[in-house]
Amino acid sequence: MRVLIADKLAAHVAESLEAAGCAVTTDPALSDSALSDALARVDPQVLVVRSTKVRAEQLSAAASLSLVIRAGAGTNTIDVATASGRGVYVSNCPGKNAIAVAELTFGHLLNLDRRIADNVHDLRQGRWAKKAYGKARGVHGRTLALLGCGQIGQEVIARAHAFGLSVRAWSRSLTPERAAALGVVHAVTPLDACRGADVLSVHLALTDDTRGMVDRSLLEALAPGAFVINTSRGEVVDQDALELAIETRGIRAGLDVFAEEPGAGDDRFPFAIGSNPAVYGTHHIGASTQQATDAVGDEVVRIVTTYLRQGAVLNCVNLSEDTTATHLLVVRHVDAVGVLAGVLEHLRADGVNVQEMDNQIFKGGGAACARIHLSGAPSAAGLARIDASAQVFATSLVSLES
Repeated sequence: MRVLIADKLAAHVAESLEAAGCAVTTDPALSDSALSDALARVDPQVLVVRSTKVRAEQLSAAASLSLVIRAGAGTNTIDVATASGRGVYVSNCPGKNAIAVAELTFGHLLNLDRRIADNVHDLRQGRWAKKAYGKARGVHGRTLALLGCGQIGQEVIARAHAFGLSVRAWSRSLTPERAAALGVVHAVTPLDACRGADVLSVHLALTDDTRGMVDRSLLEALAPGAFVINTSRGEVVDQDALELAIETRGIRAGLDVFAEEPGAGDDRFPFAIGSNPAVYGTHHIGASTQQATDAVGDEVVRIVTTYLRQGAVLNCVNLSEDTTATHLLVVRHVDAVGVLAGVLEHLRADGVNVQEMDNQIFKGGGAACARIHLSGAPSAAGLARIDASAQVFATSLVSLES
């Protein structure tokens, strides 16, 4: 199996994949047209990226490409819709950087309260300002509004409890029972979570529903002078609304992500928010610890080797959760070459499409049972032709719509 790694990953990834029998090409500098050229030249079955964008032109450049792995949690840098249309699996590595992101979140929280970065800056400039910096509020007993209770959010909750924070959490999947188990207050809506909170921390994937979710209404619901921390995706927060809240409500922010960020290889940050004195920014480094890098690398190896040996795709994000199948055809048959091919040919003649299919072999290898999900009901004549085969023991057709 040919694998192209187009980003910087842990060194052991390429070594482990080669040991498993893969032919690995690594070039962390690839992007845009250079990535397309490399895909056409190497023609890999698997492409691994981290921050490199994979657009339609890259997906069509390699005829053999069947799996794209994002060495991270989100997949917003990959054109998932085009991949799905070409039958290319898209997989990710969820949760492997959760601890790293949670640690940075609390780094931002403590810095916002104690102004550690400003302390360090003044000291390096030869200034001693104990009086100015000795006025922190403290975080113990404060209320943290948490948006997103995935693996990162849960790591933040654990640390919040250790710091004595009260957590009010919202997530689409969070139930009152699950909230109680996590030791947090269940918020019915994001606005409920934010009302009167001293800190807002955002841990949401970027989707059409979450883009701009943290808007003026949520920011105005926070306590005056509250802290806003975003280590998820810059576009989840309405940056204009945040800058207004900073100006009018004394909000201060710790941001690892921004609405606009430099491209690969660009070391300039010309955006005004970076110089706002109420904003403490880091350089999109939430997942950038050696522990997280190693954990993500291990998961990439696990995904590729499972695909190589079993044909199964772990953590796949673009398989349909719904089916248009209306009927289930069960065929008990002799386990022999060509039996299922004959069944499928009869279905094709009837104009019935197969949505899903699995075939289980009985002990001894003499017989098998195929379960075939169909887009419609085969004709009586078509079923009769299948039943007429000497290698078919029996068939049954079940309506899934009844």
